[in-house]
Amino acid sequence: MKNFLLIFTSVLIAVLGQLSMKYGISRANLVAGLGEISSVYGYFVSAFTNPFVLMGFLLYGLSSLFWLIVLGRVELSYAYPLVSMGYVLAVVFSWLLFREHVNALRIGGLVVICIGVTLLSRS
Repeated sequence: MKNFLLIFTSVLIAVLGQLSMKYGISRANLVAGLGEISSVYGYFVSAFTNPFVLMGFLLYGLSSLFWLIVLGRVELSYAYPLVSMGYVLAVVFSWLLFREHVNALRIGGLVVICIGVTLLSRS
């Protein structure tokens, strides 16, 4: 159970990092397409000076530190498939926080992932 909690913590922090980056990019109005090379530079400067984007990278780094602990304790063939919990968390939080549309097909996919994670965690 302790190893599962470490894996879940790593995954949750990574998802929070993704959400933070998404929020930061959305607030900076940087989601528009990139046309010229000069706009690519401006895009990255704006993105990497946004505090939410930077927080997202920090959280992602913290998640990696937890993942290193996981790799030292758990078989990779057990731990890595559990990373798919991040897909479930990302969809749920995106729906709750960003009001993204989640259709029946996505929900069905999430159910399949949850069944797989449950079966894997019992092995």
